[in-house]
Amino acid sequence: MLVTAYLAFIGLLASCLGLELSRCRAKPPGRACSNPSFIRFQLDFYQVYFLALAADWLQAPYLYKLYQHYYFLEGQIAILYVCGLASTVLFGLVASSLVDWLGRKKSCVLFSLTYSLCCLTKLSQDYFVLLVGRALGGLSTALLFSAFEAWYIHEHVERHDFPAEWIPATFARAAFWNHVLAIVAGVAAEAVASWMGLGPVAPFVAAIPLLALAGALALRNWGENYDRQRAFSRTCAGGLRCLLSDRRVLLLGTIQALFESVIFIFVFLWTPVLDPHGAPLGIVFSSFMAASLLGSSLYRIATSKSPGQESPVESFIAFLLIELACGLYFPSMSFLRRKVIPETEQAGVLNWFRVPLHLLACLGLLVLHDSDRKTGTRNMFSICSAVMVMALLAVVGLFTVVRHDAELRVPSPTGEPYAPEL
Repeated sequence: MLVTAYLAFIGLLASCLGLELSRCRAKPPGRACSNPSFIRFQLDFYQVYFLALAADWLQAPYLYKLYQHYYFLEGQIAILYVCGLASTVLFGLVASSLVDWLGRKKSCVLFSLTYSLCCLTKLSQDYFVLLVGRALGGLSTALLFSAFEAWYIHEHVERHDFPAEWIPATFARAAFWNHVLAIVAGVAAEAVASWMGLGPVAPFVAAIPLLALAGALALRNWGENYDRQRAFSRTCAGGLRCLLSDRRVLLLGTIQALFESVIFIFVFLWTPVLDPHGAPLGIVFSSFMAASLLGSSLYRIATSKSPGQESPVESFIAFLLIELACGLYFPSMSFLRRKVIPETEQAGVLNWFRVPLHLLACLGLLVLHDSDRKTGTRNMFSICSAVMVMALLAVVGLFTVVRHDAELRVPSPTGEPYAPEL
């Protein structure tokens, strides 16, 4: 596991570097990048914001390991995680209004203080103290994702009068460096906790100087701004009205809730799954963040190309992945057909299977033929992606129906079917 983790990390990091370098060479700099005043303003924001992000990421790899090191049971650790998530939700509801009323700069300094206290609680093995620390962590997370962005947007538009079109460029660059900081933080956490032998509490202690420096720089370099006209009740009512009146927003919120709930469960589960096998937790975490950066890089490349800038190399790689999936699909389907469909009925059933298959293929080709080639191809790939998602849902349904069927278990090397793990 140790070698696998390091090899995966190196491979993912090399892939990210290659994609980012090719993207940077292909993309000309924009006007905002050449404005000295704007660059200075961005740097004032980044130096505080990046320190805050680095301190946050530094704590992620060893949180579960720390609670385990204090001999808490998995159920007790789960309660600590639930407390942190619940506090994030509760404080998140009022964070925007609190930040507007208290002041964005003061809220950023408050973040540094509360998160430092949260880190200090990790020195205690008392369960109640750790619960308080999780609550402080929830407040800090809510402030991190509300105060900094609100301060920047107000200063960008109101104080410096920069074009509003430049705001996305700042946060796009921040998102990229957020991934880089997460990767570096994972390696740093591994260094202080494992390589130096300081134990799982070391990353939390190491985060405190970063938080203190972030708060000090905000106090010295940032101006204060407010928005006390936006009441909490009006903010909540407006958000609920928008959610219920626009089906697109409701669906978007549903997708976010479903996806991110899985991510939160994953955050809890990955350490107890991998740690017993000697996984270097910091390097594993950095690998996760490198994979996330790789996905973001692929997204930016896919969405930044104009129709006249298609890359045959990227298309070839995508097609190779499709064929890889086919290599998994056909033998699997052959196995399932033999097990599920009676031998005497297979020919007739397969003929009925082919009716919708061919109808869909014909319909797709007709749509492709009757549209602009580039647009039609792009739309067809989108339709194919949607169809594959429906196929995945059908696979899940099939698994639910047949999961207790012993005949559908793949035989083990000894000839006995694999039994499900309890």
